[in-house]
Amino acid sequence: MLTTFRRITSQAPYWRYYSQAASTQPALVRYPYFVSRNSRGSLPVYSDIRNGGGRYFIIVKDVDGDLNALAHDLRRTLFPAASEESTRLRIEVKDSRQVIITGGRIKNVIVQWLQDRGF
Repeated sequence: MLTTFRRITSQAPYWRYYSQAASTQPALVRYPYFVSRNSRGSLPVYSDIRNGGGRYFIIVKDVDGDLNALAHDLRRTLFPAASEESTRLRIEVKDSRQVIITGGRIKNVIVQWLQDRGF
């Protein structure tokens, strides 16, 4: 039994060779803002429920760059312009690298929107 174990472990390692051709990568889209991930690797999008569930806030933290451009892109592309969700959506920009969104329980929609944009 010991010889079988030695024979298995003494085999030469299997090396995988990749093609020498460089793969073409898609061009990166640059935005005037950047949302960095937190220490656990997830997006810094948090929900805050106040007044016994009557007020529901979504907070996007750690935004670098132009916060007003992020707010404008959220208003313009998150929901269609004539939809009910678009009319209820309120976006407030804080000076401390935060964007506060009210008007619905749409945290997962915002996380998916940020992931679709490459953050």
